[in-house]
Amino acid sequence: MFEFELPDLGEGVAEGEVLEWHVAVGDAVTEDQVLAEVETDKAAVDVPSPVEGVVRELHAEVGDVVATGEVLVSIEEDGDAEAESGTAAESDESAGGDGAEPDAGESGTTEASESAAATEGRVFAPPSVRRLAREKGVDITTVSGSGPSGRITEADVTAAAAESADSESPDDGPTAAVSKVGDGERGTDDGPTAVVSKVGDDESEDGEGAADEPAVKSAVRRASSDDPMAERRDRTLATPATRRLARELGVDIDAVPTDETRDGEPYVDEAAVRAVAEGEGGEVTDEDVREVTEQVVSEMRDAAEGAGAAGVAAESEAAGDRREPYRGVRRAIGEQMARSRREVPHATHHDKVAVPGLVEARDRLEPLAEERGVHLTYTPFLLKCVAAALDDHPILATQLDAEAEEIVFKDDRNLGVATATDHGLVVPVVDDVDEKGLLQVATELNDLVERARSRDIAREEMRGGTFTVTNFGAIGGEYADPVINVPETAILGVGSLEERPVAVDGEVAAKPTLTLSLAIDHRVVDGADAARFVNTLKEYLADPTRLLLE
Repeated sequence: MFEFELPDLGEGVAEGEVLEWHVAVGDAVTEDQVLAEVETDKAAVDVPSPVEGVVRELHAEVGDVVATGEVLVSIEEDGDAEAESGTAAESDESAGGDGAEPDAGESGTTEASESAAATEGRVFAPPSVRRLAREKGVDITTVSGSGPSGRITEADVTAAAAESADSESPDDGPTAAVSKVGDGERGTDDGPTAVVSKVGDDESEDGEGAADEPAVKSAVRRASSDDPMAERRDRTLATPATRRLARELGVDIDAVPTDETRDGEPYVDEAAVRAVAEGEGGEVTDEDVREVTEQVVSEMRDAAEGAGAAGVAAESEAAGDRREPYRGVRRAIGEQMARSRREVPHATHHDKVAVPGLVEARDRLEPLAEERGVHLTYTPFLLKCVAAALDDHPILATQLDAEAEEIVFKDDRNLGVATATDHGLVVPVVDDVDEKGLLQVATELNDLVERARSRDIAREEMRGGTFTVTNFGAIGGEYADPVINVPETAILGVGSLEERPVAVDGEVAAKPTLTLSLAIDHRVVDGADAARFVNTLKEYLADPTRLLLE
């Protein structure tokens, strides 16, 4: 069985959210076939299959966040099926070596045994069934599957839960983490009374054997069908190696006791799994008792606080409020903006420029561009003008290397274009704008923006920018205070193109104008540098034919 782990989806990417599954359990897949669409904090990407085979288990549901290196899907390769078939054939030959033919009943038993052997050490159940098993307190490793190839269904889990409830005796010993010491124990043990008790097969209803065990029992209990763990979590963080070990040992990883956390979630390592599987809890010391007592008190306090929070949430819902997950691209944007405002001292320079020459140039070239199949907007003109102005004022195309205490002057004119999409703000980058013609810039820009909005853009196409342009005027507005896309040191915001009153030779005239908002990193760029850059940019925008001289 090939356990396909979520691959490294890019530098700095530690996890991804499953947006959509393109396969289901039982589907045959080929190498490089897309298995799922996963959203990282950079973009949504397709995850292809590295092998050919049959999907046997999906380890995450849509909306689940999977860490890099965690098993995403289990795929049975052709070699695995042949190996299982060979093992089954050998078993048949061994069973039939005496020359006697089994009757119908024996045949059915043999087939069942082969089915169990084929799936031994492996539980075939979709994530929804596993979640149902945790909710009902059913050890899924003990459930016999009635689906194809021994797959466990929700009906199997429900039946197992009902059977377990029927078999429980009202006189069974305590199973909770906190229990009351019975009268039989008081009289047989002068040791300290513990809040943690052990529920074992050797404990009788009348307390026999209590004298043979100390009053303080083990806080770690072995997972088995006779002694299920009292608490099961909905989510547990663990490495793929730890999860594989838990499956091999038949341990429910969501029920393994742990005090460790990662990113606020319970974390289990291999040692904890082995301790549960082998029953190596040992005797609990006084310190253990104190720790468990504190944990119980803490949980009670958290439960009380949670009840209060639930009341607040209920009031919010009653008022019509709703909640959405803060993750993926939205969280990445938030973290980037927070970092920029936290680390960078922003200063914004505002100006306005009359651009009748720009409007005239675009009106002349637009029909010619349409003949060549290119949709020509004002943005390619703007990018070409910005690139030319950066050549005259390279301090605006810099990055600050704080660790090396150096200012890095970037030679490339790779310009990012902030693009609003349904899933948040993304910044595709048009490389080497200064070296490309107007129509080539327009063609690449249109393609990048379209694929960014359809979530089909590659991570590499949003990296390497040296300066960013955001055209908020396409939606409306004149001036803004844009947030710098660190590690860059400047960003240009462009307002709406409208006719505004302009003084010409002592007369007021209505002319098409653009409003400009240039935000700079004041650690690197001075206000005078910003003003000079904007003045040069205004000259190019007012008369784009000046670009022919460059």
